This record gives sequence, C-alpha cells and structure tokens, in this order.
Amino acid sequence: MNYATIKNCDIANGPGVRVSLFVSGCTHHCKGCFNQEAWDFAYGEPFTRQTEDTILEMLRPNYIRGLTLLGGEPFDPHNQPAIVALLRRVRQTYPEKTIWAFTGYLFDRDILPGKLGPWEITREYLSYLDVLVDGPFIEEKKNLTLRFRGSENQRLIDIPASMASGEIVSWLDWQGEGKGLRK
Repeated sequence: MNYATIKNCDIANGPGVRVSLFVSGCTHHCKGCFNQEAWDFAYGEPFTRQTEDTILEMLRPNYIRGLTLLGGEPFDPHNQPAIVALLRRVRQTYPEKTIWAFTGYLFDRDILPGKLGPWEITREYLSYLDVLVDGPFIEEKKNLTLRFRGSENQRLIDIPASMASGEIVSWLDWQGEGKGLRK
C-alpha cells in the first residue's frame, strides 16, 4: 500500500484534533473529488512499519482525539491488510482514541456482505472503527454545511452500535465536543 499524506493536526475529519492518514488508490473516481491524485495506487510513498511508528508517535499527545482514515479508498481490498495491521497497533497502544474511516462504499451494500476481499480482514477492520462515513461523494449533493462529510448522501455510522444491533445506527454527536473517547 502507498499513502498520499499524513496530517498530524487535522480538525476537519472527525471530532477534535486528529491524525489523518490519506491512503493511495481509489476506483470510485467521484466527479468533483478533492483528492484525485490519490486515485492512483502508486501515488505517494510506500506505507511501511516506520510509517506506522510515525503515526503512533503523532497520536501520543493527549490533545489528539484519534485517527482518521481517508483516501484514496481505505476500504479497497488492496489497502485493507496494511490498514488492519496499523489499527491493531493503534488499538493496543491507544485504546481510548477514536478511529474514523471514510469510504465511497456503502456499509450495508458493499462492506457487510463481504464484497471487498477476505471477510476476516474486513471484519477485523470494522472491529477497530468507531465511526464510518460511507457513500461516494456526489457533486450534485455537495453541501458545505454538513459536518464531517461532503455530500448529503453520505452517512455517519456508529460502527460498534450497528454491529451489535444488526441495523445501521447513525452517529450522533450526543457525546458532546468535550468527550468522544472510546467507550
């Protein structure tokens, strides 16, 4: 896997100050995508153990609320194994930090039915997530007033609650801005 960039003080892609990993490679090619250069799986730098170490160090400060995965496409089958390895380390080192992921796939149509590579990898990936922002960016539904998403079709999904209930549970910021740590 390659990655396009890592932001260590991101406040746009989840609550609080976050570390954001933008992976390379996406086959959705959404019209109006803000990150078209990351469509190419070869774009950017190779994702290595040293890259993981850098991300873990960036997550260390108490003011960092968590990690966000974006792209490119973090749920592409090509990217999932490297991301799962990273998430294992993040959960082990920082169990209190939240993990968000953005995907152009739909949770109920593409991810849960196991259409994105080996289910055991996807299932483990989901087990580390707190919130999934799903759905492709649709330029005609672009809405700059939306929180943590670009178009009105995209959903903020509470993954632990959804996996436990068997139904999609929307993430609502009922926790308040001062909270949001992993339960």
